[in-house]
Amino acid sequence: MLLPDNMQPELCIYYNGAMLLKELKETGRQSIFSLYQRIKEKREMSFSTFILCLDWLYLINVAQVNEKGEVELCS
Repeated sequence: MLLPDNMQPELCIYYNGAMLLKELKETGRQSIFSLYQRIKEKREMSFSTFILCLDWLYLINVAQVNEKGEVELCS
């Protein structure tokens, strides 16, 4: 969900997308699964929420998946 009714920010795509973006800025490009493992160590996030966040970051032209299957920031 983009903005939850109960106003818990840790459940919304915007908040989790920001956490993903922060991780990408700190570590650089990573494979999808290693990025998910790093995020999962820091906070509880389902894989479906993780994928929705990646989709959102792709749609706003912030992150992309390259030919090698690594997630990287757009330049």
